[in-house]
Amino acid sequence: MQYEVIKKESLHNGFFKLNRYHIRNELFEGGWSSIFTREVFERGYASAILLFDPQLEKLVFVEQFRPGAMESESSPWLMELVAGMIEIDEQPDSVAIRESQEEAGCEVTRIRKICEYLVSPGGTTERIWLYVGEIDASSLPDYAGLDDENEDIRIHSVSVSRAFEWLDSGRLNNAMTLIAVQWFKLNWQKNEDLFDVN
Repeated sequence: MQYEVIKKESLHNGFFKLNRYHIRNELFEGGWSSIFTREVFERGYASAILLFDPQLEKLVFVEQFRPGAMESESSPWLMELVAGMIEIDEQPDSVAIRESQEEAGCEVTRIRKICEYLVSPGGTTERIWLYVGEIDASSLPDYAGLDDENEDIRIHSVSVSRAFEWLDSGRLNNAMTLIAVQWFKLNWQKNEDLFDVN
């Protein structure tokens, strides 16, 4: 199947980009569609990591203010995974490791890829690389974040059972965190090495 971009217009070029595409694509039954337009939010790519201490059986989340959640019924201070944007020439796993230090003050000793997914491909290019990382959660700071990125982050180190309660109650309400904790719930078993995939 083929598609063709007839024209691309820049509608906004700020912290994020918004473009309008004039497109046509091949049809399943043959031939081509008529030309149609779509606005696409050029969000970029990001890495996120679920931090896990297998000795303490704890998962680590970060809490921070999110403008996109201001209109939601719950608080705009969300419980999330450590995450960060992937810049040009960066590898997704390296970003996850770096952001773990910046946002949670911890060192990732082992890392495993969970999945890679498109956030909402009907209107944004955003793609997420999702990982689980092994850490020592015994001496995490209470707060973290970079001042020059306006990050104000509170760190939560919670038992696996508490994280599952948050999952079931709706306390965790953003896609990357839901996907990661659901994956963890399906794959983690006590006394087994989550990072041994052989």
